Amino acid sequence: MFDLFRSRDKAVRILLGGLLLVVALSMLTYLVPSYNTGASSSDVVVAEIGKDVLTVQEVQRQIQNTMRGRQLPPEILPNFVPQMVDQMVTERALAYEAERLGFVVTDAQVADAIRQYVPSLFPDGRFVGRELYASFLGQQNLSIEEFEADMKRQLLKTRMQNVALEGTIVTPLEIEQEFRKKNEKVKIEYVKIPADKYRAEAQPTADEMQNYFKANMAMYTSPAKRNLIVLIADPAKLEATVNPTDADLHRMYSQNPDAFRSPDRVKIRQILLKTQGKPASEDAQIKAKAEDLLKQIKGGADFAELAKNNSEDPSSAANGGAMPDWLTHEQLQATPEFERAAFSLKPGQTSDVVKVVYGYHIIQVLQKEDARMKPFEEVKGDLAAQYKKQRANDMMQQISDKAQVQLQKDPLHPEKVAADLNMQLVKADNVEAGKPIPEVGASPDFEQAISSLKKGEVSQPVALAGNKLALAVLLDVIPPRPATFQEVEAQVKESITQNRLTVQVQKHSRELVEKANSMGLDLAKAAKSMGLEVKTSDEFTRSGTVEGLGSASSVMEAFSRPDGSVFGPVATGDATAVVKVIAHIPPDLSKLPEQRVQIRDEIKGQKGRDRNALFDAGLRDALIKQGKIKYHQDVVARLLANYRPS
Repeated sequence: MFDLFRSRDKAVRILLGGLLLVVALSMLTYLVPSYNTGASSSDVVVAEIGKDVLTVQEVQRQIQNTMRGRQLPPEILPNFVPQMVDQMVTERALAYEAERLGFVVTDAQVADAIRQYVPSLFPDGRFVGRELYASFLGQQNLSIEEFEADMKRQLLKTRMQNVALEGTIVTPLEIEQEFRKKNEKVKIEYVKIPADKYRAEAQPTADEMQNYFKANMAMYTSPAKRNLIVLIADPAKLEATVNPTDADLHRMYSQNPDAFRSPDRVKIRQILLKTQGKPASEDAQIKAKAEDLLKQIKGGADFAELAKNNSEDPSSAANGGAMPDWLTHEQLQATPEFERAAFSLKPGQTSDVVKVVYGYHIIQVLQKEDARMKPFEEVKGDLAAQYKKQRANDMMQQISDKAQVQLQKDPLHPEKVAADLNMQLVKADNVEAGKPIPEVGASPDFEQAISSLKKGEVSQPVALAGNKLALAVLLDVIPPRPATFQEVEAQVKESITQNRLTVQVQKHSRELVEKANSMGLDLAKAAKSMGLEVKTSDEFTRSGTVEGLGSASSVMEAFSRPDGSVFGPVATGDATAVVKVIAHIPPDLSKLPEQRVQIRDEIKGQKGRDRNALFDAGLRDALIKQGKIKYHQDVVARLLANYRPS
């Protein structure tokens, strides 16, 4: 089929990475290598759908694709794989039913879909070439025929799902109801119940803590700990050991002379009066002001004071108009009028009023230097710093290459390796997962590198903050054990306190609601009697936010409650609250016409998705009953076994 697009006239410069867009758009989901389970799986059938089959290899590709995208942690794969198989079977069932109903997807339509979703395959409208196309797919263990069959299946599936969407009817009443729901607003009063206010009431006694600990000992363990020797390479410390000779620095200086050429440059101060963003009618007035300032400068006025009081350049006005850095021709080439004026003046001279695209300038040159070659003595310090950094980088690379090898040869004497490679040696005892390590800090990468080590093993080198490098020898593993009361006393106290605080907050929240109801729904009066503060919100919609509470979703009940009603407690983002509905603000129905189409399409889309979900599951179940879909449960079971923890 792809011969329709054959063209060999275009040079092979295409970025085939664009093909991955097809994956992202769900046009293809299998373009990844399979797991190796020990035997060829291309002919092992997971399910049959009519004459089509779903193979183990295709499922494995989908699993690998999901894992590469880090969409799922490995430990939940055994639960997820059956759902994945059902989804892949459902997609084939939709394509099967579409063909049974007479839907047809031609080669030309498949080609158009590929042309649409992977335009990078067709530079200037010409296909990049079948050979390169096949080569790329071959790297993914996929043939052109498999790719295009997948594409055709996706198009058939989409057509079946569009049937449900096209048949969806949205009534005017539904649109109006949704408009009202989206645009109705409420205004509330609320009282946040601060847990800390009742902390004193929640404190446990010593006996209560002991009893709680005895009843919940299984909850408290001392986690596994590791004793490590950590070797750290620090480029800053390595630099300090490097002492270049003058000969080294002279060699660097002579090897790259262009790096030490200084162009023509000036230091200036300026006054800028902007015209950009102002009416053209003000131009003459702005120019007249600039000319008056220039007249004052020539009459002996202080340039710096005039700049502070009049210049509109925020980067220099506060400094008396002085620009902080030297300026070169290249830096000023975007404003040639400014460039010509700045480089035509001598130190101490002031320009006439200079017009540029964004305003009027007055320029005074403070210093000026002609292009020159910086002498060695002037750049010697920079050369030395550059040399040290380069040598330290080279040493870091050598350390990365050698440290692990040397430690693996002699793990009992890490101090020798540290001395040989100029590394810092740190003894880290009782290292726990998730806690900082001395001299390493909190480093997820380093923690992962040591997590699977056995006693005496050496980790991979790991990059740390500050361009440091670290690796470790595992000396010992201390297994987890039941914690003593003394070790977890603070945790026990906090657990009891938090549990009691939850109860106290709920109790006082209900008390506040009862008081407000007994005081004629006066929430403010009830709150004051309990030493609490009431606040009033702005108007908000269901999708809005309430200042002080967060998302409106936490007080959604306010939309269905009558004005004046008090309810709670409700859980908000960081607290518990009691709420009073002040007012409902109806939507402005005059704005319905401008939102009608959008709301209709949203309702239609949701209805279509709901109908598709029911249709997809119903179709799969029906085809199973008809014998058109057959699962090979023994194959599924063997597939699952590959992903269960051993």
